[in-house]
Amino acid sequence: MNEGHSPISSSEPPVSDTVDQVIWYHNRTKHHFHRYARSMGYLDWANQPDPFRRYEGSEIIRLPLVGPEEDPVSPSYDELFNAHDVIVHPLSLRSLSRFFELALALSAWKRVGESEWALRINPSSGNLHPTEGYVLLPDMFECELRAGLYHYAPKEHALERRAACPSGKIARVLAPFPAHAFILGLTSVHWREAWKYGERAFRYCQHDVGHAIGAARISAGTLGWRMVLLEGSSQDTAGLLLGTSRLEDFQDAEPEHPDCLAVIWPAATGGGASTETVPLYLEPAAVAEVAEGPWHGRANRLSHEHGVQWDVIDMAAAASWKHEADQRTIRTVSPDRCSGGETVGQAESLPAAQIIRQRRSAVAFDGRTSISSTRFFRMLRLVMPGEQCGQLDRTVPWDVWPYDPAIHLMLFVHRIDGLTPGLYFFLRAPSKLSFVQNAMNPELVWSKAPGVPDDLPLYWLLEGDAKKLSVQVSCHQDIAGDSAFSFGMLAEFEGRLRKDGAWWYPRLFWESGLLGQVLYLDAEAAGVRATGIGCFFDDPVHEVLAVKSMTLQSLYHFTIGGPVEDRRLLTLPPYFHIVDNQKIVKSS
Repeated sequence: MNEGHSPISSSEPPVSDTVDQVIWYHNRTKHHFHRYARSMGYLDWANQPDPFRRYEGSEIIRLPLVGPEEDPVSPSYDELFNAHDVIVHPLSLRSLSRFFELALALSAWKRVGESEWALRINPSSGNLHPTEGYVLLPDMFECELRAGLYHYAPKEHALERRAACPSGKIARVLAPFPAHAFILGLTSVHWREAWKYGERAFRYCQHDVGHAIGAARISAGTLGWRMVLLEGSSQDTAGLLLGTSRLEDFQDAEPEHPDCLAVIWPAATGGGASTETVPLYLEPAAVAEVAEGPWHGRANRLSHEHGVQWDVIDMAAAASWKHEADQRTIRTVSPDRCSGGETVGQAESLPAAQIIRQRRSAVAFDGRTSISSTRFFRMLRLVMPGEQCGQLDRTVPWDVWPYDPAIHLMLFVHRIDGLTPGLYFFLRAPSKLSFVQNAMNPELVWSKAPGVPDDLPLYWLLEGDAKKLSVQVSCHQDIAGDSAFSFGMLAEFEGRLRKDGAWWYPRLFWESGLLGQVLYLDAEAAGVRATGIGCFFDDPVHEVLAVKSMTLQSLYHFTIGGPVEDRRLLTLPPYFHIVDNQKIVKSS
């Protein structure tokens, strides 16, 4: 939906402290009942951004499409959450191709009349896809893929070689990590979202980073690979490694914002418990050597004209920039120390790759479909990182996230069999109960509803039909009430920012996107469908619970139910435009 009205010129924040600046940005970009966050107010179709970034002049290496016909090699969906059940695949051109195919590739094409557009494995606000993926690879001797930094081109399912430096320099970057490790980098093109959503776009870009982190971690899990964010590194190091700081390569093109780095490696095999220490940072000196290049290619321009320059987005990006670097490490343990979720139906016997490929964002719900309480409780368990295990002891995908949970769920329950409709609250960290209760209306009930398992921190706040309320606070969108349930993701906000710094602002959105990615897939496994809701009235959501000040803030809404399919649309395979994995032909 179009969220905006006529734009006004951006202004500078009236504060100099970076935490105050991101809070100012957050408040400025809230939607209100009588005023939406600032945007163009219309869609400038003549300047719609190209959904595909390419680096003109760089060498391109086609990746072999593995395809759904080889899904039997994939673990079942349920096995994803029991890492010891997954076969470990060695790093090769084929396994790397499979990783991208289930992480950042195209999932389908949609066509109606003369219009045609691509869908992707990783969800995105408005299907605008601001997130770009990169890999720093070691020498892979069994193929022609040389050591270097590569950009992933999803339309071609190919890698573009951006930086070619001696393999010894890349080996130095990767030396502290487990054998056969490589680096994944994610960046954002803010303009792709700002074209439609204006000033609120920085929020949506960060949601999408969280979804991409989740998609990558889950894809890696299908191969028996492990992954963790390199949160000890600064964004300066990320920008240097990924080439986003090379202004000469973006002279006429929209810049990219370096968001995060992660290390991925094949899990240890051989059985028995094993431990190893993994650094969560890159050595800046080693990265600087790689950045010496040589570099290849220049970024393509995505829009002819930009109209309004959304300076407030640049301000938020600068204020939340992570300058800090530290040499933190994490100790990995055998993947079978903590078991995953229980199997609850036949859907879990399907290959994980099938569930991943068929994921779609619902555009409407039927207003009738209900979900069993057993399935609902499983969904909630899957979004709990777990406080009893070490970070990399957590189940997929939460082992990627080296932090304690900061996001909790305000649930509008409509159609859960065996559960009374009403307003509920789910604590993803049970130890935070007192903190959350003290941040809200003291008259709320906070009781355990009948049928809720004792070990599940799900609390009943208010009884009654919550459909109308959920629609009202979600920008009057029926999808919030026609579903089986919807919810707002409430973040521990100002206290977390004051304690840890303004650079935590994007990470709150990453966590919400990662959480949404888990539920996107589990909804598919349950035979229903999910969709994220970026448009909601911020403070009216807080008023429902009488949230005090900015202790908690709603960052993302989500809804799950029985989908209504648009039969007017023709669905085409994701790579129907590629012949023999080599020749690119124009779509007919």
